Amino acid sequence: MGGGGGGFRGSCRVGAVLLFSAWVALAALSRLLRPVPNGCVMTYMYPTYIPIAAAPRNVSSDRYGLFLYHEGWKQIDFAKHIRGLRGVPVLFIPGNGGSYKQVRSLAAESFRAYQSGPLEPTFYQEASSFVSGNELKGFSIPSRYGRMLDWYAVDLEGEHSAMDGRILEEHTEYVVYAIHRILDQYKESHLERTKGGAQSSHDLPSSVILVGHSMGGFVARAALVHPNLRKLAVETILTLSSPHQYPPIALQPSLGHFFSHVNEEWRKGYQMGVSHASSPKLSNVVVISVSGGIHDYQIRSRLASLDGIVPSTHGFMVGSSSMKNVWLSMEHQSILWCNQLAVQVAHTLLSIIDPVNGQPFSSTQKRVFVFTKMLQSAVPQSLSSMTHVPGSLSSNLPASDNREAGELQQKDLLPCPPSTQWTSDGLEKDLHIQSNSVTVLAMDGRRRWLDIKKLVGDWPSSFQPQSGSNGRGHFVFVTNLAPCSGVRIHLWPEKHHSPVQNEVPASKKIVEVTSKMVQIPAGPAPKQVEPGSQTEQPPPSAFLLLSPEEMNGFSFMTISVAPRPTISGRPPPAASMAVGQFFNPEEGASALSTGRIIRSHFAPEEIFLSEDHPLALNLSFSTSLGLLPVTLSLKTAGCGIKNAGDQMEAEKNNLCKLRCFPPVALAWDSVSGLHIIPNIYSETLVVDSSPAFWDSAEGTDRTTVMILADPHCSYKVTARASLSAAASRFFLLYSSEILGSMVAIMFFGLMRQSSAWECDSSVPSILSAIESNLGVPKPFVFLCIMPILLFLALSFFSTEQKPPFWTFLLVTMICYIVANGFTILLILSSKLLLYAVAILHVFIKRRWQSWGDGVQSSFLRQFFTFSFSLQSLKIVQMLKNNPNIIVAIVTLPLVCLVHPAIGLGLLLLSHTFHAHSNLCSFLAASFRSITQKKDLYKSKMGDSPVLLSKSISDGLQQLLPMDDSPRAPKSFTDGQLELFDCRHGIMILHLLTTLMFAPSFVAWLQRIGMGQNFPWLIDSAICVGVILHGLFGSQPNVSCCISFKLPGRRGHEVGLSFLYLLAGYYSFVSSMALAPYRSLYAMAIIGYICFASRIIERRNMVRGDISSRRSRKHSHKH
Repeated sequence: MGGGGGGFRGSCRVGAVLLFSAWVALAALSRLLRPVPNGCVMTYMYPTYIPIAAAPRNVSSDRYGLFLYHEGWKQIDFAKHIRGLRGVPVLFIPGNGGSYKQVRSLAAESFRAYQSGPLEPTFYQEASSFVSGNELKGFSIPSRYGRMLDWYAVDLEGEHSAMDGRILEEHTEYVVYAIHRILDQYKESHLERTKGGAQSSHDLPSSVILVGHSMGGFVARAALVHPNLRKLAVETILTLSSPHQYPPIALQPSLGHFFSHVNEEWRKGYQMGVSHASSPKLSNVVVISVSGGIHDYQIRSRLASLDGIVPSTHGFMVGSSSMKNVWLSMEHQSILWCNQLAVQVAHTLLSIIDPVNGQPFSSTQKRVFVFTKMLQSAVPQSLSSMTHVPGSLSSNLPASDNREAGELQQKDLLPCPPSTQWTSDGLEKDLHIQSNSVTVLAMDGRRRWLDIKKLVGDWPSSFQPQSGSNGRGHFVFVTNLAPCSGVRIHLWPEKHHSPVQNEVPASKKIVEVTSKMVQIPAGPAPKQVEPGSQTEQPPPSAFLLLSPEEMNGFSFMTISVAPRPTISGRPPPAASMAVGQFFNPEEGASALSTGRIIRSHFAPEEIFLSEDHPLALNLSFSTSLGLLPVTLSLKTAGCGIKNAGDQMEAEKNNLCKLRCFPPVALAWDSVSGLHIIPNIYSETLVVDSSPAFWDSAEGTDRTTVMILADPHCSYKVTARASLSAAASRFFLLYSSEILGSMVAIMFFGLMRQSSAWECDSSVPSILSAIESNLGVPKPFVFLCIMPILLFLALSFFSTEQKPPFWTFLLVTMICYIVANGFTILLILSSKLLLYAVAILHVFIKRRWQSWGDGVQSSFLRQFFTFSFSLQSLKIVQMLKNNPNIIVAIVTLPLVCLVHPAIGLGLLLLSHTFHAHSNLCSFLAASFRSITQKKDLYKSKMGDSPVLLSKSISDGLQQLLPMDDSPRAPKSFTDGQLELFDCRHGIMILHLLTTLMFAPSFVAWLQRIGMGQNFPWLIDSAICVGVILHGLFGSQPNVSCCISFKLPGRRGHEVGLSFLYLLAGYYSFVSSMALAPYRSLYAMAIIGYICFASRIIERRNMVRGDISSRRSRKHSHKH
């Protein structure tokens, strides 16, 4: 393998990699440490937690507890309250380090929602593209709540379940027990009521709804595949910011194995068995995952996704930023107390209760339909016709055969309810709009007619996205008026001349499309200085998009605006606005390539929109905004007002705000869903996507943004890439991949060291080895590009998802470079620390020796005599000659019986001690050599300063050697430095290994004194292999003991360097698969091989069969 070219070029490469990695880390930290904007409203409650007595039998853990929540400020009799339980049980499972008291927000809002009743009917009026199945014919959201929710919570002692697989398993076992205990409690309460003479017509609950936060959501899923769980005990799971695909900290092997096992059981649970007589095990289970979005730094939307685990017919993921009535991204903890989300979740859970029997709907289709209607917005469906986004979030229900657009309109669209009929005697005189745009500035009670054929042109026989003779075949309408109660829109095959114009004709050919209007979050409304005064245009709160297919066959459109007083009971808005337009999507479409986005950081991209521009603008970014965020700004350039000579820019903006509504941006991502930014004048657009992963679906590397901007104003749109935001997103998305790559880099460095030893060359330091591996082109291509291509080839044949090639290649290369920077920084820091301690040690030792030689102390002589006598003992000599025995005796029981991190920590101390000893020997010998040379020069040349400086520089060059001279005889100092370099590389590798078990060790410390279990077998077995690698693979001459011949290669032997190469490849591939813990497998295998080879070597030495080749190739001069 070719070298990378050392010297100045190598130092420049290392410096550039260090600077780039430091910039990424600092830019990411500065961005992530900023306060996160929070639009959540605080939830208030009067909590009471009632303990539920444990059943009289052994449970998995007696340190956990179960509580029933009660809302109210009055004191109650706990026993009486438990006897009167009649609701639907819901069990809350806290997450990593969470408390059972976190149930209070959801439970309190559920109590209030049950008392106040369902949401108003207009909330359910948004049209849906779902085609109802047989079970959903005639089904609608219940108009009343059948039974209240009884909230329970498990007390898991605030343990960190995200850090340790054993804790996660114990939590799962207790949750299974809690589910059974809750169901038994209702039976006991029913029996007590029956004994007391009370009659109950309610059915006893047969299942428990599980609500989990963070790791509690995964625990809920793990409980369903637990072998001890009763059949049909759980049928509905709702998770809040919970990881489902991978562990959030994928460092511990047992944790990764537990995740893989649970997910595999879930995949099998939905598969039909060999016998079709019985349904799949999980066929009745519905799972809904709610992600926190871009502000949740702990659980990204990709981790919360259910793709590949739960089929779309039984669940889906929805982001809080695209959830109805919420529209907010929130932090990991705020998702529990955010009032907007708590209210929505409470009404949703109450809506899945069947009013007939007071139990959750038994049909999975009905439950999924209710969750979809209550949580998902219809905005993605409306955008799909114009932006061509890949599938909507709501494509979870099974669809039937395609039907004609007109049939869909007539059967799927719901008319406005009769309660929203306006009370006026009739609408005012109709208005006939002659232009392609229509504007409403007040609730004037008028109906506006638009001649579709005249404004659009004749419809062609085959529809294209810009269908219509003039290309303006799409219609968009934005308003702040409430659908049905404030504005209604109809499509007419011909003009209607009915004298009663405010009534919808009974003709089936006239279709009302008001229900296709979708709600969006409105920005802050402008304040009115005084009644009757002019205000700024209010922000829109709803919009409607109609495609040419939906308007096919109709000649007219009417927009009916209600008179100001309505019967809805709500006060009308202080200012009204509505703007509609027929437009051509291609006129407002712009595409930004990756190159243009990157260049925009230095020269911003500018787009000028003249007046009468399309109301809906479609911006397509070829690189996902989750990887490369963009700061988007819209500046008003004009609004049809002539500029006076002395008119200030601020005055012009104020005048334009009186005429044009604030623009709105709608960003769509196929993973995290919808992100809506109202009143967007300058905002950094970020979506919580996860591009450039091995299982990334098609479309994840692109982002579509639609901007709704008033056509009466002209705008200057500026897009500029935000590199600081990109660094923070890179750090969040690829931190686990970077860590796995660091282990691979250390394997590659050890490979170069072992290869030098096997070739009888000078062994480079681990820093020099990594520097050489960064060489271009051969080392970089062989160690970075080749594993990536190999991984892509394997994923191409093994998975259905095909990641985008160039994006995946570029991002993985950047991860590799950043990992090199972090590894070099770690090596430099540890080396500087070791050198500082060793120099101090040698200095103190030399001073002590000089002082001891001049002071004749009987005590010191006796002390040294005693220490020498101890060292002469046979057992001391044996231990001194075999230090590995002590390390093995101490570390192996610790990793098998206590905790792996403790044993690995002691192994790390052993490495540090040996490296320190080698370095002290090297420094001491170097100092002696410098002193001897200086004395020699003094005796021969006198006190010449030139010669003295030359001798000192030669000594320092020997003290800190920079260049390796291959095939030169090694002195004692060179040999000690070689041993230090080899030990230092192993020490850094095992330091990374120990750090991978550090989170588990923190969780283990929390449980001290509360009962401990043995570590998992997989963790112990791997750590035993790592310890064996440290004991028998830390010395470079071990490579001579395991050499073997490759089949088909005559006479060419492969040693430890080849194993390190394979381990580096495997670790790199595992990091790309988001499983960095698998790199420990390779390390353990090498450890077992080293141990086996050492046993074989000893056996051969006893038999006298050891070959001369196995002697040390490197000669030393002592």
